[in-house]
Formats: sequence, C-alpha cells, structure tokens
Amino acid sequence: MEKPAAKKQKTSSAAAATNSGSDGENKADNGMYVLAKNRFINVSGFKGKVYVNIREYYEDSNGEQKPGKKGISLSADQWENLKKHIAKIDKDLKNC
Repeated sequence: MEKPAAKKQKTSSAAAATNSGSDGENKADNGMYVLAKNRFINVSGFKGKVYVNIREYYEDSNGEQKPGKKGISLSADQWENLKKHIAKIDKDLKNC
C-alpha cells in the first residue's frame, strides 16, 4: 500500500508548544523548529523544489499562529552554502 502524499503543513497555536527531540532541538508538534518566541524554521516543498523557511509568526485575533511578513526561504543550494559559512560566522560572533 502506498503512503499518501504529504500535505502542506498547517500552522496553529500548537506551534508554540515544543518538544525536546533526541538531538536536544526544540521542535513544535507540526514539524517546525523553534528558534525563539514566534520564530520558527521548517522545510517545505513548492513547485517541485525544497526550501528551508525561517519566519516570524504572529498570533491572530482567534489565537492562531500565522506566518508574518518577516522571513526568508532558502533553496537547498542556498541552505548548503549557508552551512559552509557557519564556522566562520561562529568565529566572528566570538570576536564581537
């Protein structure tokens, strides 16, 4: 039996409730990784391409978490390029 196609993830107030994964990362129940209050990272597909999304969320009048205007979507190539610079960025942070 085939697995059903992955559905686009819906974001709700459950995004604020986090679980601690085996790697020590905070992960919300809906597959989003928590950076800070109202800031999340997730991986999604769009038009056959994969993206890493880093976005700020807000709470609407119904109490649901909704994606805000502030954020960025990185293609898989851009994500790999960013990872190559992590050690240099960490060094720069220590020198500030």
